[in-house]
Amino acid sequence: MRGPLVVAIDGPSGVGKSSVGRRLAAELGVPYLDTGAMYRAIGLGARRRGVTLPIERPEEVAELARRADVRVVPGEGGPRTLLDGEDVSDEIREPEVSLYASAVSAIPGVRRRLAALQRELALSSGGVLEGRDIGTKVVPEATVKLFLDAREEVRALRRSRELASKGDPRPLEEVRAQMRARDLADSTREDSPLTCDETYVRVDTSDLELEDVVRRCRAEVDARAGS
Repeated sequence: MRGPLVVAIDGPSGVGKSSVGRRLAAELGVPYLDTGAMYRAIGLGARRRGVTLPIERPEEVAELARRADVRVVPGEGGPRTLLDGEDVSDEIREPEVSLYASAVSAIPGVRRRLAALQRELALSSGGVLEGRDIGTKVVPEATVKLFLDAREEVRALRRSRELASKGDPRPLEEVRAQMRARDLADSTREDSPLTCDETYVRVDTSDLELEDVVRRCRAEVDARAGS
């Protein structure tokens, strides 16, 4: 018996995972889960509690993750991220929180806690899940695995424009440096590093419009899911 449709979208920041994931989920009529938002929420929680980088007591952050109530729920204008009942959707997108998200995601206890929640959601109702280890760790048996990528300069420019649109303009080189730091941390961590293996369909979004990327991803889903 075939299980629910699960589409894994992995890749670094600035490649359009969230935009593509939301659009693809809407087209397919399935739930959408931004798993990165869950790590950002834990990172925000750690920062609020005075945790500094590099994290010296990872066991305390793992305990924070175990106790925290982290949810991604439907909302007006798109999914909203709740941390212990508080809507932190905007705050978790701050550049500093990105660094905290990468740091907490390297803690095995945090990854185990959130991966278990994500896997339960995926296997119970299906959906489009995006993050950095969905197809390798969270749901390795996903129906379709997509790895979105783009040239570094394109990613940095997209991120810079996103921040400016939210009233937080940053110099392009600052954004680029933070992106490089996160890329390094994500690709070298011992537990579930960001990687693209032969089970993925790789899509370079550098020179593609959003509609083109969604169309390409939808074609891959249709071909593999038989829809």
